[in-house]
Amino acid sequence: MNVALWIVAGLLAAIFLLAGLVKATTPKEKLAANMGWVEDFGPGTVKLIGTLEALGAIGLILPALTDIAPVLVPVAATGLAVTMALAIAVHVRRKEPQLIVANLVLLAAAAFVAWGRFGPHAF
Repeated sequence: MNVALWIVAGLLAAIFLLAGLVKATTPKEKLAANMGWVEDFGPGTVKLIGTLEALGAIGLILPALTDIAPVLVPVAATGLAVTMALAIAVHVRRKEPQLIVANLVLLAAAAFVAWGRFGPHAF
């Protein structure tokens, strides 16, 4: 189970780091071409979301690798799960069912890591 948690955390970290860096560094106008939801938020909020996703990605891996405050791993996973729950709410409001599925998968993966690292397979 420990290996599965590492694999899922690594995949989540890669996805959220890439997505977060794109949102944090790309102007809102360019993001709007592929991410319609950014039109509902100000540029500062979009950058904040990206920064939080990138920090969450780092929090999934770095504390466990360095053995410095490894309790941050499930905290980061929980934060990313909450982020995905909020993203689902945005996509439901915007009637974007295809994006809801991806958010549900990411939410489930983040919840799995949070459960495993808070519970039976904590560091």
